[in-house]
Amino acid sequence: MIAKIGKGSNLIGALSYNQLKVDKGQGSVLFTNNLPEPNNTSNYIAQLYKHFEPYLLLNNKTEKVVRHISLNPNPNNKLTDETLNEIAKQYMNSMDYENQPYIVYKHSDIEREHIHIVTVCTDLEGKKIDDKYDHLKSMKTCREIEKKFNLTFVVNQTNMESKQIQFTPVDYTKHNLKTQIASVIRYLPKYYKYDSLTSYNALLSLFNIRAEKVEASYNGQTKHGLVYFAINEKGEKVSNPFKASLFGKNAGYISLEKHFKKSKEILKGASNKSSLNQIIEITLNTTNSQKEFKEELLNQGINVVIFQNRDNRIYGVTFIDHSSKSVYKGSDLSKELSANILKQKWSSTEDYPRSILIPSQQTKTNEADELHPMFDYLYSETTDFNNNEFLSLFNLLNNNQEIDYEELSFEKRIKRRRKPL
Repeated sequence: MIAKIGKGSNLIGALSYNQLKVDKGQGSVLFTNNLPEPNNTSNYIAQLYKHFEPYLLLNNKTEKVVRHISLNPNPNNKLTDETLNEIAKQYMNSMDYENQPYIVYKHSDIEREHIHIVTVCTDLEGKKIDDKYDHLKSMKTCREIEKKFNLTFVVNQTNMESKQIQFTPVDYTKHNLKTQIASVIRYLPKYYKYDSLTSYNALLSLFNIRAEKVEASYNGQTKHGLVYFAINEKGEKVSNPFKASLFGKNAGYISLEKHFKKSKEILKGASNKSSLNQIIEITLNTTNSQKEFKEELLNQGINVVIFQNRDNRIYGVTFIDHSSKSVYKGSDLSKELSANILKQKWSSTEDYPRSILIPSQQTKTNEADELHPMFDYLYSETTDFNNNEFLSLFNLLNNNQEIDYEELSFEKRIKRRRKPL
């Protein structure tokens, strides 16, 4: 069994999210603890909130007071509602929430049935329930429940005894900038799935890199290529362009087009898509701001790239799940995660720190530097590849004497710049 603990500040959002599943016939209330019994009245959410309220009023120091927990048994385990009730009670008791108000829902909107629990982490004395080691405690509790109820052991293969590698954004002030960029570009297509240049750039932005398309005319035909730039912490271009051919064929436009096509098919039917959507929607409904939303998802290994224009209007969102190494547009996961829905949710609460503009993917002559999404943090990845494979170098020389369309594009732009006024 896998348990996921979501932490937020929006209690009404968490309750409404689950009630909506019930109203749609995609879920049901299993039981409540120190809360009103489930009923079909229109003000049931208000009744629940009224009983939660005393636990909230006595502690105004804890920001993320809401706990939205999902318990996910192995799909092979066909469990009755009675067994699910016992599992939920044992889990909450082991996590020191036995005296807290909480409500347990069963969701059946995806292939596997699973449990959602909504509660708060402050008691009637105003004390916060210690959550310093709650993830370790949760893992231990899940193993105990699996043993007691003879459940199939579930493990995330990505996290099994795999080598941990620390990545940092490229540092444009160092002389080995090309080597830094090369190490990132070589890694990403081998392990991450992304189906467009926009998704690729969202992923590259974590490392202070941007890829842009260039065009060149050759024998009457328009050919496409790619160039790479380093960008600073503000998202501004801070390096000369590096031709894709410097980093091997896999970094070029033709190879990426093939990668996009292959990834599109994989992402469309990926088994993790439903669970990822579930995690994101829960987080969206338990947080009150864009900043809090991003921070909570980052704690769960998911990056969010928000696309905004200069007027701070959101016109796109991309999610990067490092567990499955998948990159999704919000609208590909759910209509509820589209740019318009997110814009409506945050329009009245956001001050839009660090407004970001995604430039056109096409490099143009004399274009002004524009901004690109950035993240200024370090993160670690776990993967199952061996170190020698990761450290092996591509041949940076083009030995096949193929036409270099990036070079042709550069030459054309240089010639235009040299024309007399």
